[in-house]
Amino acid sequence: MPSRKESPRVPPEEHLHICSEAEGLDDELLLEVEEETSSSSSSSPTPSNLEEDTTAEIPSSAQDSQSEYASSTALSASSEGTSDEDSSSEEDEETSRTSESPLDIENLPRNPVEEKVAMLVNFLLFKYQIKEPVTKADMLDTVIKEYEDHFTEILLKASERIEMVFGLDVKEVDPVSHCYVLLIKLDLTYDGMLIETEGMPKSGLLILILGVIFMKGNRITEEEIWEVLNTMDIYAGRKHFIFGEPGNLVTKELVQEKYLEYRQLPDSDPPRYEFLWGPRAHAEISKMKLLEFLARVHGVDPPSFSQQYREALKEEEEKAQAGASASSGATATAMESSSGTSSSCSHP
Repeated sequence: MPSRKESPRVPPEEHLHICSEAEGLDDELLLEVEEETSSSSSSSPTPSNLEEDTTAEIPSSAQDSQSEYASSTALSASSEGTSDEDSSSEEDEETSRTSESPLDIENLPRNPVEEKVAMLVNFLLFKYQIKEPVTKADMLDTVIKEYEDHFTEILLKASERIEMVFGLDVKEVDPVSHCYVLLIKLDLTYDGMLIETEGMPKSGLLILILGVIFMKGNRITEEEIWEVLNTMDIYAGRKHFIFGEPGNLVTKELVQEKYLEYRQLPDSDPPRYEFLWGPRAHAEISKMKLLEFLARVHGVDPPSFSQQYREALKEEEEKAQAGASASSGATATAMESSSGTSSSCSHP
């Protein structure tokens, strides 16, 4: 994958429209990608919902923002998670913009490079859905074509959007043939697709929620999580073009998958609930890697979030100590086994 540029600091109003803007698909562009993909790989089944659900073609003004998805929640949702250098100005800045009108999607500027970025996002997601790697030649022949000189820029922007919205990393696995694959971010083993070749990856929403919980002190009430998701046009009971029915996904599926713990607050009447990390999240995700990701998309260094940084460092130290103890125990066991084998061999 091309080297990354430092993520810019993005105003809150650009964060809030990522999901609603993503619905502004140019169906002709998407159909072109689908048709070309089908002709170049006729033996591969085309997911029936590709044209309807591959909603990554985002209007150009929102596409220029790297942090439109994750940082709008994990970093601005709470005072606990606000960096030391930004806390004094961010609240006033956000308040002054709450009355501004949403972006007029139809009048957003477009240019050929941005259209190629949108098409490449769709193409890469299609390849992820059918579990196929993709080469640079595939991207040039199917999508980029006459804009080969802009390949690095187009791939970088497409990769950033896929990372932020869908929680996937675009990785170059063969630098000779320039072969790429999409992998779930942060070593997660869940992408939320209904079956292998249908549905859209939902790991981006999972990372977002886990990030919010982490930045809020490792627990967040149900009301708070929906306040955050509602700002991104994600509502319980309203079908979302990427995430399906969010209420079911957040309170049931992610709980069943053990990424979230959903429990009633003590002595609450009527009952109120809170979210915490589940055991699978603790097992799979490094808080330091999560913090590094959140800090990067927000354009700051991880230590800017001092409380979370100390917690992540402590977790890293504990894991290192546990690993050293396990290694020491395994070595001692191996030596005892070796000694016993030697003794039995020398005394038949």
